[in-house]
Amino acid sequence: MFRGRAALFDRLAGVFDNALIDQRHTVAPIEWYCEEHGWAERTALYVAATEALFEQAATRAIAAAGLAPADIDGLVFVSTTGIATPSIDARVAPRLGLRDDIRRVPMFGLGCAGGVTGLATAARLAVAEPGSRWLFVCVETCSISIRLDSDDPAAIVATALFGDGAAAAVISTAGNGIARISGASEKLWPDTLGIMGWRVEDPGLAVIFDRAIPPFIEAELAPAVDAMLGSLGLARGDIDRFCCHPGGAKVVDAIEQALGLGGGTLDLEREVLRDCGNMSAPTVLFVLQALIARGLPSRVMMTAFGPGFTCAGMVLAS
Repeated sequence: MFRGRAALFDRLAGVFDNALIDQRHTVAPIEWYCEEHGWAERTALYVAATEALFEQAATRAIAAAGLAPADIDGLVFVSTTGIATPSIDARVAPRLGLRDDIRRVPMFGLGCAGGVTGLATAARLAVAEPGSRWLFVCVETCSISIRLDSDDPAAIVATALFGDGAAAAVISTAGNGIARISGASEKLWPDTLGIMGWRVEDPGLAVIFDRAIPPFIEAELAPAVDAMLGSLGLARGDIDRFCCHPGGAKVVDAIEQALGLGGGTLDLEREVLRDCGNMSAPTVLFVLQALIARGLPSRVMMTAFGPGFTCAGMVLAS
């Protein structure tokens, strides 16, 4: 991809080595990323790929809950890596077999925090209508925004970090689920808009990653987590395991340092990062799936960071 740009490749090589990622999954064949694409082509790929991933993830989640699509009353959909109107959920719902009176809540702009915030939103809606069943679907196609035309350091990091993925879950006050959502909270820091996000430009979205993210997390995460837990009547000592969005290798290290966790505690986070890269919002849900497979502890706190700059938190009980 970088032939003829030796200086850029030399810069990239170190970034790839430090990312500690073995593989990532992308929605297009590798040749696609070697070509030039504008907004229209990127959006067409986003819509087609996101529809397919939405359908796969939703179908598996509904089946795992022992339900049929017609049993779903509401739908929360999170995605920040593309734009579609009508939204992806509206496009997929009929062929998925969802009812024509389903309530739809598409959510945009949450970035990596979307996996936690979207799940929390679905939970609040389920509580508001006891017995209703809500489907949460999260799809991100980060690779579509990889920009080989840019020498921006953030673009170089994104090239080494981003992968594509999807996750889904069914949330309800009825029945016995895998885990109980006992509360959620958020922290938004003022004057931090430039830390993380997208710039909208030609020929596509351009990532905003500030190198200050890891030190910011080291300095700010612990008091934020303590405040969020305090709003739920809990303290950090009540949490048996943190389930964190692995935004990058340095971010995982910073989380362990900030929360006073032993080095290597967030082993599943590193495994997901190694196997899938940073998929933005779905990534923390991949970590949760791995944690459930290993045996969900009595009380877990999920955390994820997103544009704003914000931290989303959620407490689960087994």
